[in-house]
Amino acid sequence: MSELLKTAVIGDSASVSGFSALGLSVFRETEADKVAKLINRLASSGFGVIYITEPVAVLVSDTIKKYRSQKLPSIVLIPAIEGNTGEGMKGVHETVEKAVGSDILS
Repeated sequence: MSELLKTAVIGDSASVSGFSALGLSVFRETEADKVAKLINRLASSGFGVIYITEPVAVLVSDTIKKYRSQKLPSIVLIPAIEGNTGEGMKGVHETVEKAVGSDILS
């Protein structure tokens, strides 16, 4: 039996607080240097998926790019309450399409 991957969510408090009810590890952080260090720490601690709100992801794009070529962790942009660019929803659609074979969210 395979081991479940740990999942984290990073972003502003209003956008990420609800994810704790789903059993995800929630990190309410929006300062670029702290978020970059947090991503590195989560990656080295066995987190397989890191969701990060779009506005916060913009601040740490270099750190995110570092992990794009690696299998894990998978870093997925998600929409925030405010300040979205559309990349988060685009990423959600692409992930769903990859998983089920078609974009069922459109």
